[in-house]
Amino acid sequence: MQTVLRIAISVAALSIFPAQAQTLEKIKAEGVITLGYRDAASPFSYLDDKQNPIGYSMDICNRIANAVKAELKMPALKVNLNPVTPATRIPLIANGTVDLECGVSTNNAERQRLVAFSPTMFVATGKVMTKKALPLESLADLKGKSVASPSGSSNIKTVMEQNNAKQLGINISPTQDLPEAFLMVETGRAAAFATDDVMIYSMIANSKAPADFLVSKFAYSVDPYGIILRKGDPAFKKVVDDAFVQLVKSGEIEKLYAKWFMSPIPPKGINLNMPMSANLKRALAKPTDSPDPKDYE
Repeated sequence: MQTVLRIAISVAALSIFPAQAQTLEKIKAEGVITLGYRDAASPFSYLDDKQNPIGYSMDICNRIANAVKAELKMPALKVNLNPVTPATRIPLIANGTVDLECGVSTNNAERQRLVAFSPTMFVATGKVMTKKALPLESLADLKGKSVASPSGSSNIKTVMEQNNAKQLGINISPTQDLPEAFLMVETGRAAAFATDDVMIYSMIANSKAPADFLVSKFAYSVDPYGIILRKGDPAFKKVVDDAFVQLVKSGEIEKLYAKWFMSPIPPKGINLNMPMSANLKRALAKPTDSPDPKDYE
């Protein structure tokens, strides 16, 4: 089934939006650039108390949108916002509905066959969250138990692969999004929740009883995040890459990181207090869109 889905997405990427169509030309002709946002992926992309998309990824995308305005000499270029989910983000980029996906998307080799990525803006590690009553030293400790993870995410794919390869006997439960996966553990319908560490810590911090949860010390993956854009469009990618590199050179990316990971953030004023990792510092020192986890270790 997963293979069929990947083939279907590949066909959509090739047939719905022809490769020769260029994003900058489309944006100029339509007078609008469309940013895809997530509604519950704090602190990267989520809705504030006024239902406006905010977050680290949104700030980066807005800076890129400003660079597009400058490139096209269209200071009044309209910025549209379009919601996406883990399952819809790549098809919506492929068919031209969204020009930039501003969420929490892992850059990997499989996805790079369908879409392109900005230079890496964050490096996460895949971990597992459980209730504290459940001891957890490795994925093998989840044998016979249910593990929730969002459908269409790189995490569910990795856990499935390891589950099958090592015959761990884990029951994997796909969910629509991150909040649903968290809720399944919170309400006892799943024993664990698998996703990137930063998302786990964010959701625990925003939960009703943060002390109830435990995050695994072990990691099952290294996941570089990037902004998704259309594949096969070097002119648009150059604008995106140059805008990101300028954020790094100016030091603004560090300010944005401090704003979202080291300061109180809306709507509850919670501070994740998550210093920039050595992995991300290395990635920013030499900006890259490599999908190879080894380049971030």
